[in-house]
Amino acid sequence: MRSSLAPGIWLLRAFSRDSWYRGLILLLTFLIYTCYHMSRKPISVVKSQLHRNCSELERPDNNSNSTTWCYWAPFDQDNYSQLLGGVDDAFLIAYAVGMFISGIFGERLPLRYYLFAGMLLSGIFTSLFGLGYYWNIHQLWYYVLVQIFNGLAQTTGWPSVVTCIGNWFGKGKRGFIMGIWNSHTSVGNILGSLIAGIWVDSAWGLSFIVPGIVIAVMGLISFFFLVEYPEDVDCTPPQHHSGMPHTPQVMNGPVEDLGTSVDSVAGHCSERDSGTEGAGCSKESNEKLEAISFLGALRIPGVVEFSLCLLFAKLVSYTFLFWLPLYIVNVAHFGSKEAGDLSTLFDVGGIIGGILAGIISDYTNGRATTCCVMLIVAAPLLFLYNSVGQNGISSSIVMLIICGALVNGPYALITTAVSADLGTHKSLRGNAKALSTVTAIIDGTGSIGAALGPLLAGLISPTGWNNVFYMLISSDVLACLFLSRLVYKEIQAWKGSMNRNRGYKEI
Repeated sequence: MRSSLAPGIWLLRAFSRDSWYRGLILLLTFLIYTCYHMSRKPISVVKSQLHRNCSELERPDNNSNSTTWCYWAPFDQDNYSQLLGGVDDAFLIAYAVGMFISGIFGERLPLRYYLFAGMLLSGIFTSLFGLGYYWNIHQLWYYVLVQIFNGLAQTTGWPSVVTCIGNWFGKGKRGFIMGIWNSHTSVGNILGSLIAGIWVDSAWGLSFIVPGIVIAVMGLISFFFLVEYPEDVDCTPPQHHSGMPHTPQVMNGPVEDLGTSVDSVAGHCSERDSGTEGAGCSKESNEKLEAISFLGALRIPGVVEFSLCLLFAKLVSYTFLFWLPLYIVNVAHFGSKEAGDLSTLFDVGGIIGGILAGIISDYTNGRATTCCVMLIVAAPLLFLYNSVGQNGISSSIVMLIICGALVNGPYALITTAVSADLGTHKSLRGNAKALSTVTAIIDGTGSIGAALGPLLAGLISPTGWNNVFYMLISSDVLACLFLSRLVYKEIQAWKGSMNRNRGYKEI
């Protein structure tokens, strides 16, 4: 009797163990990337403090006749918008360039060491920006240089956490799980805004120093507790391809559509390594496989289209990330702290949009179509927000949440579920070492847009905020156009699936 119960007890214990570890990895990677985004956000809140309206403030020195006494040099010039845009771009260009290299290192180094080093350096450079306040530094080159090094350090985060999640979770409910998980982006932005808002009017240096300390401490925690592979703790590896025969699979589509050129780069898992059909390779087998090349990753169907789409989607998202508080200050005439707090509603909408995009794309199995529909709807609503969104606090709240959901929904879906889908593509034959490179290519291309958005906003905003929003709307439309081929293939796959189902019913 005892021996007959043993297999059932073993399965129960294995399930509980697997679930516990997967929950731990999900929570830990969530907190890790929350800290990354939290440390990026303070600059957008502090901008309005670096160049203020001095006429509304009481001068500490009554003998001063200067109208710029409250500015923080070097941002006391008439071209302060361009200077602030340049500081943003120093970070974002370094981030975009570094992202393409980061994925290559991420595949070849232990993730714990890589993340720890990256988070520690991010904390140091974030704090150095804030220390410029206490050290009374007014040279532009200092802030630009700090942002460049911080941008490079921050590239360690995204490929690492997505690779870790891909190692632990299969394709089943990936959109839903990653939709919830990807809310770390918005949660980090919200925390960054709230923390920065505490000290923005009194000692804005702490708005950077506190997040810098937090991310460094989180790096230490990840070093001790992050588990890269399920096999490291005797857990069951995920099954990346469920092999459902009648469900439209565009990115994981028919073998003849995938091409065979990637196989030579990715290698093959033997049947004894994979265990069951469609399951991923074991850790030992993956270690024997060579990491995929940059060109090999580009050959995976869908990588180029989603990368270009993300370029323009991230352009819109990061323009809001870096410029929304200043826009609210200038247009709605709120204070710096109030504008920072109000801007967090855009990220609240981003949480909702990311989860909805994941659920819908899981149900329809149409990642590209889900992104395209949200981008199409976002374009007119951005125009509406700029036109009537600042007419009252109620309309502003509602429009910020809706726009945040529609702008960040596709961005969240592409950087998480889509990246993991493509990084575990069937054509790779279970080579998990492709995931970091694919993630880096997609997010690196998107980061080019993230650099362009704030730069263009800084150049265009002096001509009027209306022109900034026209630029954002045009970017949304372009993002949608790059997905048109994949949307067409998904629609064709749905039609084929419906025809097959109709045929089975007739039989």
